[in-house]
Amino acid sequence: MDDNNIFIGGKPFMNYVTGVVMQFTTKNAPEVIIKARGKFISRAVDVAEVTSKRFLEGNIEVRDIRINSEDFQNKEGRDVRVSTIEIALARK
Repeated sequence: MDDNNIFIGGKPFMNYVTGVVMQFTTKNAPEVIIKARGKFISRAVDVAEVTSKRFLEGNIEVRDIRINSEDFQNKEGRDVRVSTIEIALARK
């Protein structure tokens, strides 16, 4: 199942869109989960929207959206909380 997760980070935007499209087309995945946290959440939403509305239009839909937060220590050793999002895209 972990194979169908796309973690959003600092790479170019289209790398993620291509990754999601490849999961559906070449690996024939029934569902792909886009995960992001903090400042990358808006990019995750954009990836989901561009993939479902432009590249695989009519074939996939947003099945579920989960939001949460995680606690961890930053580089300075302070406890910080960061928001997370998981967007599940699935075949229609």
